[in-house]
Amino acid sequence: MLTTLKTAYTDTRASDLAWALGREPLPALAVLDLQLHGAQVQLRLLGASHQVLLEEEHGTCSETVACMPGSSTPLPLGVAKRLGNWEYEFAAHVETLSRGSFAGRAQELLALVSEHPHGLAGTFPGSPHAFTAMLAQRQQGQVRWRTWHAYPQEGRLVATRTRVGVRAAVAAV
Repeated sequence: MLTTLKTAYTDTRASDLAWALGREPLPALAVLDLQLHGAQVQLRLLGASHQVLLEEEHGTCSETVACMPGSSTPLPLGVAKRLGNWEYEFAAHVETLSRGSFAGRAQELLALVSEHPHGLAGTFPGSPHAFTAMLAQRQQGQVRWRTWHAYPQEGRLVATRTRVGVRAAVAAV
């Protein structure tokens, strides 16, 4: 699903992004509710980037990657944590592209996500290449999502990848 977000583009630098687990749902500009084989996943586009809410029998998880005033946790390159009965893994990568490469990559990602049944993308007013895009799936008992945050004025694309799955000892019980 592709939507135009009705808000100002507030997180205008890739370095403004912060990461947090366990935040309450923040006001969203667009939401996609998904049922992925027993897991309820809510993809949320915020004025300041994204939030994913996951709920299934083993617990809940809330991941926020956004411009969060007062946050002391910058965007990490990688995180591995135990969340109750789950293993949580997060990775982020920042890519710097030329203007022409950035436009092509933006179009490619927006087409991929907007045509996918588990995808949500939102473009910000002022630039067709300023967007946040999210894609979720369930694979081998794990819920996974990828996100892309585009900063055309910097030529930067921030990509994240998250995997949440039941710990092996819990899954065997």
